[in-house]
Amino acid sequence: MAIPIFEGKSPAERNKIIAAALLGVLALGALWFAFGPSFGGSKTVATNSPTPRPSLTPPRELDEVKMPSRSEQELEYQTIPVNYHPGSFNAPDPGRNIFAFYEPPLPCPECPTPLPKPTREVTPVPEPTPPLGLQFVTPQSVYAGSKGFRLEIAGSSFTPDVRIYFNGQEMPTKFTDGGRISTDIPANMIAGEGSRTVIVQMPDRSLWSPQVIISVQPPPRPTFQYVGMIARKRYNNDTAYFMEQGKQTPIGARLNDVVSGRFRLVNIDSEKVIFEDVNLGFRHTVELYRPPAGTATTTGPPGRGGFPQPGGFPQPGGFTPPFNPGTTQGIPGIPDGIPRYTPPSNANRSTVKRDSRDEDDDDPDNR
Repeated sequence: MAIPIFEGKSPAERNKIIAAALLGVLALGALWFAFGPSFGGSKTVATNSPTPRPSLTPPRELDEVKMPSRSEQELEYQTIPVNYHPGSFNAPDPGRNIFAFYEPPLPCPECPTPLPKPTREVTPVPEPTPPLGLQFVTPQSVYAGSKGFRLEIAGSSFTPDVRIYFNGQEMPTKFTDGGRISTDIPANMIAGEGSRTVIVQMPDRSLWSPQVIISVQPPPRPTFQYVGMIARKRYNNDTAYFMEQGKQTPIGARLNDVVSGRFRLVNIDSEKVIFEDVNLGFRHTVELYRPPAGTATTTGPPGRGGFPQPGGFPQPGGFTPPFNPGTTQGIPGIPDGIPRYTPPSNANRSTVKRDSRDEDDDDPDNR
């Protein structure tokens, strides 16, 4: 049976009509999938539900929420560490927990006051007697800055295994017959003043001796003041003058002279002098004494060269009054009986005519 819409149509036109019908059906299916049942024109009626009334019984979830007890809170404070990050701007101070606080215990009127514990006297334990004995140690004192020396110790129960410890340092020890030991102490161990400890003991400290103190004393120094000098031509017989305590006049000394029986004068300068201890070999520098500004000075009696009394200083310019060769004034350091040289003056100089031949030493005729 032929469809009326296809009557009189060619096959190509029939195919077009069939394709258009299929496209329409596909379009209706897509609209139904997109909009659902409302695409068909059906209406949904909304019904109002009654307002629910609040229930007098709490929900089950609220019954299960409980506040932690005090013991649980304290356990949480004690077991949970504080997460402290110093780099954070809102971090608490180190060693401080802002959430922890101290609650003092409640007063207990029935609790008795605790009594202090009785103190028990502790009997001091006496130190054990050293098994090694010391009879003598020599020397018992030295001077700081001196050369090295030999330390000799005599005692009892000494063996070749004992060692000498000088100021806590083990020293090479030599054992000799008769229970004596010795060691050489270098100069660098006594360079400074103070005290040094000496003890004899075994390297394992199983045997030891009493401790002995050796005193390192400061070396003796000159106690006089350098007040001035007399400098002579070509530094020949320069004389330095010193003022000692308790004396009214200064004393003079030349090079290699010994002052006060101990200090040898080895250098003289206008600003300082240098002494050498004849017994110990130490050298001491004594600066020129300069009184404070405004200090009055006094000169000694005539013939003393104008040197001050103790506490003074020679006047500028050397001797006061100045030395005059024509007078009988004495010179410190030079005996008065030595004849003195008087330089010629312009008045007593005689004019001597010299022959021209005297100046021609190379002329053979004048020989």
